[in-house]
Amino acid sequence: MSEKLQKVLARAGHGSRREIESIIEAGRVSVDGKIAKLGDRVEITPRLKIRIDGHLISVRESAEQICRVLAYYKPEGELCTRNDPEGRPTVFDRLPKLRGARWIAVGRLDVNTCGLLLFTTDGELANRFNASKP
Repeated sequence: MSEKLQKVLARAGHGSRREIESIIEAGRVSVDGKIAKLGDRVEITPRLKIRIDGHLISVRESAEQICRVLAYYKPEGELCTRNDPEGRPTVFDRLPKLRGARWIAVGRLDVNTCGLLLFTTDGELANRFNASKP
């Protein structure tokens, strides 16, 4: 079954889907030697060759991905962002490092607030948690 290229690369931990879309639009991604364009779909096979900036990317089928969930107690003073231009500490600085995946925050807390946060490696799960239903 084919999937959108940006979803495959995001699942492999190379950025959010929006970040990957920008990379594709900039012409930095190739699939089997051809420059990719936004909306391209790929079939994951052992022979598939995806490159970002010329570097070969390892991708797996979604069934092979392990869904991880982590509960984290955020102390006051940490930001709920991946990186801060002012160099302040973020919750992502303290999370375990992953290979081939990335942590996605489920919700967020203000910098001056402490409390429990959930993180997952499954974007669909994070979206379901974050979806507000009346």
